[in-house]
Amino acid sequence: MTAPLTPHEPPHDPAHDPSQVPPHAPVHRETADGATDGPGLHVELRQAAAVAAVVSLAGVLLGLLWVWLAPRVPLISDGKAVYLKATEGEQAIGADGTFVLLAVGFGAVSAALVFWFRRRGGIPLVIGLALGSLLASVIGWRLGVWLGPSSDVAASARAVGRGVVFDAPLRLAAKGALLFWPLSAMAVHLGLTAAFGPRDPEPDAPHWSGPAPKG
Repeated sequence: MTAPLTPHEPPHDPAHDPSQVPPHAPVHRETADGATDGPGLHVELRQAAAVAAVVSLAGVLLGLLWVWLAPRVPLISDGKAVYLKATEGEQAIGADGTFVLLAVGFGAVSAALVFWFRRRGGIPLVIGLALGSLLASVIGWRLGVWLGPSSDVAASARAVGRGVVFDAPLRLAAKGALLFWPLSAMAVHLGLTAAFGPRDPEPDAPHWSGPAPKG
């Protein structure tokens, strides 16, 4: 008696066996237009952290420019008290205005660069840009105060002597100015994404399989 014939089985190919796929193998899905999906969440988080770090370092440049461009507030001492040399001067608010203008410019540039290098965007990237921008504003503010004229007005008055004009400390009176960098960055990034960001594929038109409508 001969053994029953068995149907021919194709050779086993591990590459086509789903059970043989390593558990940590990267999976790339394709969208309707043939493009692959973006990177995984862990990659986006790393990119967001890198963006936050690089943008925050730009706060050093903000602080240097603020010290250089902000108008000085002249003070004078009579030996007993310190007074503003020009009581009607606008130098005090000029320091805040200079900081705001610089922050808005830095926000626009940082958002444009982030969009240029990472056009697909994503929520983690936007959060990293916002946090980095806020930290950069704080760094620029504190660095500018540190590099500017001494904050010890009494000691500065004694050092220069009576009747001699000296500069007041560099201060940011309106702390809300710290928000202009992140607000500017968010606005510019949102505008660029809306205008030039990747578009989702258009859904296919519904197919009517019923009878044609009667005229």
